[in-house]
Amino acid sequence: MDKLIPKDHAEEVAIFRSEIVGALVRRELDHGELRQSLRAISLQKYRSPGLDHTKTVSIPTLERWYYAYKAGGLEALRPKPRSDRGRAQDLTPDQRTLLLDIRREHRGASVPLILRTLVADGRLQDGAVSQATVRRLYAENGLDRIAARDGEGAKTRLRWEAARPGALWHGDVCYGPALKIGKQSLPVRIHALLDDASRYVVALQAFHGERELDMLALLVGALRRHGTPEALYLDNGSTYRGDVLRVGCARLGISLLHARPYDAPARGKMERFWRTLREGCVDFLGSLGSLHDVNVRLLAWLDEHYHQAPHGGLMGKTPKQVFESAPREPDDLDDKEIADALTVRVRRRVRRDTTVSIEGQDWEIDLGFLAGRIVTIGYSLIEAEATPWLEHEGKRRPLHPVDPVANSKKRRPPRRPRERQAPSRPPVDFDPAGALLDKAAHRRRHREDER
Repeated sequence: MDKLIPKDHAEEVAIFRSEIVGALVRRELDHGELRQSLRAISLQKYRSPGLDHTKTVSIPTLERWYYAYKAGGLEALRPKPRSDRGRAQDLTPDQRTLLLDIRREHRGASVPLILRTLVADGRLQDGAVSQATVRRLYAENGLDRIAARDGEGAKTRLRWEAARPGALWHGDVCYGPALKIGKQSLPVRIHALLDDASRYVVALQAFHGERELDMLALLVGALRRHGTPEALYLDNGSTYRGDVLRVGCARLGISLLHARPYDAPARGKMERFWRTLREGCVDFLGSLGSLHDVNVRLLAWLDEHYHQAPHGGLMGKTPKQVFESAPREPDDLDDKEIADALTVRVRRRVRRDTTVSIEGQDWEIDLGFLAGRIVTIGYSLIEAEATPWLEHEGKRRPLHPVDPVANSKKRRPPRRPRERQAPSRPPVDFDPAGALLDKAAHRRRHREDER
C-alpha cells in the first residue's frame, strides 16, 4: 500500500512546524503564558525534515510560526523557496562498523573523544562525520550513554483533563477473543476513540487487524458524526506512528499527540475504559461467528449501558449528558475536505499498453500519448471502491479497469485526439545530402537575405 505522504517538501516542513506549535494554538493562554510556553519549547531540540542533525528553534521564530498557524492554518507554515545547502557525508559501512565496535569495547568513551582519536589516527577525515550523526548511530543500536528512562520520570504526576468535550480524543486498540469460523481462528481487534472530558466513546468497532487504515476508517466515521477534535492522543504503537495519520491529521487541523513510551498511566482514561468494556461485554462474547455479531453487541452495550451509566470521574453524570450538554462550535467540515485530506498521490510510469498498477490492480488510461511517461495518480484512502484518477494538465481524468477480452475486440484509438486539419503548406526544403553536395561544389543554395 502506498503511504499518505506530504505532497512536497514544503508541506512536510509545514507539518513539522505545526507539530511544534499546534498544541499552543489549541489552548486558551492567559497574558504571559504564550511567552513562557515558547521559551520552554525553544530549549528543546528538533530535527527538521531533510536535516541529519537536531537544533533548537528561537523564540521569535516560534512566535512567527504560532501566529501564522493561528491565522492561516497549515498553508501559512509552508516555507518560501530557498537554495539548497550542503549536507554532511553519510557514514560508510566500514565507518559504521568501526564506530560501533569502539563503543561496544569502550562504553565510557565520549563521541568527541572517539572522533578526535580516529582523526588523529588517520582513519577518519576531519569534519567528515558530525557528532550528531555518531550519537544517532549509537542511539539506533542501543549504545547511547543516556540511561533509559522509566515511565514515571522525575516530575510529579498530576490528574489532568481536557477543558471541554471535543477538545481531545484518545485512540487505542484492545485485543478481543479470537473468532473460530470453521477451522480458522481469526483475531479480533477492538478500536475505540474516547472523548477525554466527557468519557463519551465517539467511535467503537472491531476489526480483524490493527492496521493504520483500520484506525483511519474509525476516525473518519467519528469526524462525520461529531466534527473534528482539536487534538488526537495516541500511544506509540506502529498503528499510530505512520504517515497516514500524521499527514491526514495535519491537513484537517488536528494536533496529533503521542504518549511517552512505556508510560501506561498517562493513558489512564483509555485503560479504564478497556477494563469496563471487558468486564461488561468482551469477556462474555462467547463463541460468535462473525465480526458483525461482535460489533452489534459492542454498540448495544455502549448505547444502552455505558453512555447511560453515571461516571465517578464526571461527578455522577453520564458520559452522554456531559458530551451533549457542552457548547459546540459550528462544524463546517464536509466529505470533500475529508477526502482531500486523505488523498494519496503517487508517481507511476505508464506501460506501453497504457496501463498502470495501483494497489495490485491494473487500470487503463485513455490518453495513449502518455505511454512510457511518468504521471501522477490520485486515489482516496477512505473510499475503497472509488476509482483512481489521472492528474494531467490541471484536470482529473478517471481511470478504467483493464478488460483484456474487451480490448481484443476494440478498435485501436489514435494516440492523440484528432485535431482540426491545418491549411496545406508547401513542404520545407530540407536535404542534408544535397547541402553537403552543394558545399563540396562551392555552391550556395540559399542566400542570407532569403532566411
